[in-house]
Amino acid sequence: MKETWTSILQTVGAAWWVEITTDAPRCTYYFGPFASATEAEALKGGYVEDLMQEGAQGIRLSVKRCKPTNLTIYDEKEIPKPSAAVLG
Repeated sequence: MKETWTSILQTVGAAWWVEITTDAPRCTYYFGPFASATEAEALKGGYVEDLMQEGAQGIRLSVKRCKPTNLTIYDEKEIPKPSAAVLG
């Protein structure tokens, strides 16, 4: 029943999510959906701990209602572009 309620909330954009942004790597992560802000608040520490163990720096988070289209968003400026090979 809880999953059904969360699914309904997500469909109408009223579900709660934990949004975490990091400076290095420059990313935005979404964890959820949750039926309540209280549930999201209770679980956010585990997500931060996982990112810290992976070496993420400059971690900021918020709990909010949203409907993310992507769960992980990378800042494209941070992704190295392959260099062109020089043929000789």
